[in-house]
Amino acid sequence: MRLLFLLALCLTVFPGLASTPDSRVFQFTYEIPEADFPAGEAVDIYIPMPAEYAGQKILLQDLQSSVPGKRGVEDTNGNAYYHLHRPAGSTIPLSATLSWTVARDAVGATKEALSEEQLAQYLAPDALVPVGHEILKPIQAEIYSMRTDDSQAATARAIYDWVVDNVEYKKVGTGWGNGDTFWACNERYGNCTDFHSLFIALARSEGIPARFEMGFPVPRDRGEGDIGGYHCWVQFYLPERGWVPIDASEAAKHPEQRDALYGGYPADRIHFSTGRDLVISAGSAEAPLNYFIYPYVEIGGKPWSGKIATRFSFAEVKS
Repeated sequence: MRLLFLLALCLTVFPGLASTPDSRVFQFTYEIPEADFPAGEAVDIYIPMPAEYAGQKILLQDLQSSVPGKRGVEDTNGNAYYHLHRPAGSTIPLSATLSWTVARDAVGATKEALSEEQLAQYLAPDALVPVGHEILKPIQAEIYSMRTDDSQAATARAIYDWVVDNVEYKKVGTGWGNGDTFWACNERYGNCTDFHSLFIALARSEGIPARFEMGFPVPRDRGEGDIGGYHCWVQFYLPERGWVPIDASEAAKHPEQRDALYGGYPADRIHFSTGRDLVISAGSAEAPLNYFIYPYVEIGGKPWSGKIATRFSFAEVKS
């Protein structure tokens, strides 16, 4: 079935959106090729949908799937998803092709007041992100010796610099990629999830609210093509500046961008979901999602641990 939402009449309504280095328009496609499951039990697939927030606007949306789908929203962080349901006994193969035309800008600090509830949320531990744990204390001591003063702003910068200097971006063996602060502390290497889990744990331990954001890299050095996998980053909160973006893992990979990636992101990504330990269904309430970027599947109302094929691609839209 095909579900088509027109969120704008056409791109000509938005002239010049892709006319500067810090602004672009691209089509992003999230595809689940045909997947089959046994017919005996109901199958539910939850697919994340991109956010709309500072620096990111959805212009067009085209949602196609082999069975009816509906949009839902996760309660705690407001993450949107597309839910496919195939009832027990059905043999229809499941597939989906979801496309969005996105206007994307560079992002800097965003001024915003936090409620007491939000403050508590962004200071609380997650399953793999401890707050105030003993394992962090040796690192905190090094951070205190690095910072220029004991303000939250100076502390946040020192945390960023420590993580960039002391964690290596590499994907070797097993254990990396879960966003596990304990792994990052002990092994001192990993991917973006490990870098940013450590940053968040250290920030929250210093009373600095921080949130985890996940999406996909959208390269600027080519006009179209496939995207291999996800990327994640962080925003932390300072009362005087609001939400401040950082990308420690990209800074570790590209040292020349260290200062630019503290306080801003270029228009080289698309944001899908925010937060960890996410609950989007009754089944996930029993086993919350570590993070939400790939399809989440339940069979008979229970989480399914298998892997489902995906393909991600983009194409630049010329103004």
